[in-house]
Amino acid sequence: MTTHNETEAETQENWQFDPPHTLVEFSTKHMMITTVKGNFKSVHGTLLYDEEDPSRSSVEVEIDAASLYTGTEMRDNDLRSPHFLEVDKYPTITFRSTRVEMLSSNHGFVVGDLAIHGVTREVVLDTELTGRGKNPGGQEVVAFEAKTSINRKDFGLHWNVALETGGFLVGDIIKIEIAVECIK
Repeated sequence: MTTHNETEAETQENWQFDPPHTLVEFSTKHMMITTVKGNFKSVHGTLLYDEEDPSRSSVEVEIDAASLYTGTEMRDNDLRSPHFLEVDKYPTITFRSTRVEMLSSNHGFVVGDLAIHGVTREVVLDTELTGRGKNPGGQEVVAFEAKTSINRKDFGLHWNVALETGGFLVGDIIKIEIAVECIK
């Protein structure tokens, strides 16, 4: 007799993130008037993908916090410092899904626990399957895009400077956009 867990395991396929084709990008307001963007250069993850029932899929992601890049060395160093990510103490950012809620065959919410700066909070990633095929090397690939927003203060990232004109130097809301390609 086949149990539910055995059936589920039979339909889930193990995929690994392809780092050169994966982008985790973040953005926030600077001085409340302009948007500053950055990304992480070192992102690794595993996807257990159930094509028959995507709601049974799961994902685990690990990001090297020190690999952040905004294009400005001074800002990158500040973001790595105790003012923000404190990468010497908290070297890794993680995400582990807890459930997937499908809205259509290629669109859903991936809900999970995001851990930044020693604080874990539930977040919802608005996620879309963008394609599946074979790469030039003949490997099966699947690709997704996702986005969410978080309040950095929810993760203990409170540092800021009040501006003479009103408001603050760094925005509280961080927008996150993800494009990931996985290899079977």
